[in-house]
Amino acid sequence: MTRALEIYGTCVGCGAERLTPGLAPDGGKLCTDCAGGLGDFTCERCGQEARRYRRGICGRCVLTERLRELLDDGTGSVRAELLPLFDALRQMRRPWGGMTWSGHPHVQRNLRALARGEVPLTHDGLSQLTPWRSVAYLRDLLMQTGILPPADRQLLLFQRWLAEMLTTVDAEHRRLLELFAAWHVQRRLNTLADRGPLTGKQIQQARDELRLATAFLDHLAERGRALADCNQADVDAWYAGGYTARRLTHAFLRWAMRSKHMPKVAVPHRSTSNPAPLAQHHRLTLLRQTVNGDDIPLQDRVAAALVLLYAQPLTRIARLTIDDVLHEDGEALIRLGDRRRPSLSPLPGCCWTTWASGRTP
Repeated sequence: MTRALEIYGTCVGCGAERLTPGLAPDGGKLCTDCAGGLGDFTCERCGQEARRYRRGICGRCVLTERLRELLDDGTGSVRAELLPLFDALRQMRRPWGGMTWSGHPHVQRNLRALARGEVPLTHDGLSQLTPWRSVAYLRDLLMQTGILPPADRQLLLFQRWLAEMLTTVDAEHRRLLELFAAWHVQRRLNTLADRGPLTGKQIQQARDELRLATAFLDHLAERGRALADCNQADVDAWYAGGYTARRLTHAFLRWAMRSKHMPKVAVPHRSTSNPAPLAQHHRLTLLRQTVNGDDIPLQDRVAAALVLLYAQPLTRIARLTIDDVLHEDGEALIRLGDRRRPSLSPLPGCCWTTWASGRTP
């Protein structure tokens, strides 16, 4: 019955345009007179037929009364700038929705703050309000009614998320992240927003870049380093923990090097596609050719063997020195990875002694 008292149309009985809560045998809609026995639903204040909410007053009148109180600028009148919002809400097709929304304490608090000038009636001003989901809906209403200029909703939500995220970061790292966000992440988003509405995927990438930048700074802190002291081993150890999952750290590292917040290092690049794995027999064939290929320069043979045996990236192999080759108990070992936590692996049986006695590869 509640839903029926919000339906208007042409009565199939008398042809009048009015409230049609009744149902004819053929499924048509009937007014209260033609349906018979449904009662009188005339609002005692505005004279319109509608569901009455209290004291014989319809929902539209109750909503209007509430909005006048919430949007009062302190002089007994609705704030002039908020009149378009006032008119749009009180003319809602289903006032019950407006009454439910405006009945929430946080909505009432935010509307009063805007009406009384406690918060600037701007996009930045709205960013001071909470909770953010409710504020996002209010912002949409203000833009739809022309009170606020159009703005990219996704960008505004990202800015809100960023402000909250930065409060969880320690002060030492916060300044770096604020600079990175301002000069790289938001700058890119602003450029994209100028071309068209931002997508959820673009916003997610921006968030991931900042999360990974935060995680990288924590990684350095665990190793007893600041960003200004970061070296190649720190970067390699970071990516060794999972290149694909940490690939978006590239943006932060390149920005930090350009802005001279960290020394120059090599940022590893690796295809994240999924090539067909090298078959074991094929790998062994290549390894055999490498070890026995006297026509191949020794350093190239060593590098190829390290790739085939230990899956070492070329950037790491290029940094090996003769100090990374050790002789213990008659066995030749090579030190891979972090010098502070070396991984010693046996060298394959080819002319390693000759290589170890030569210059750095």
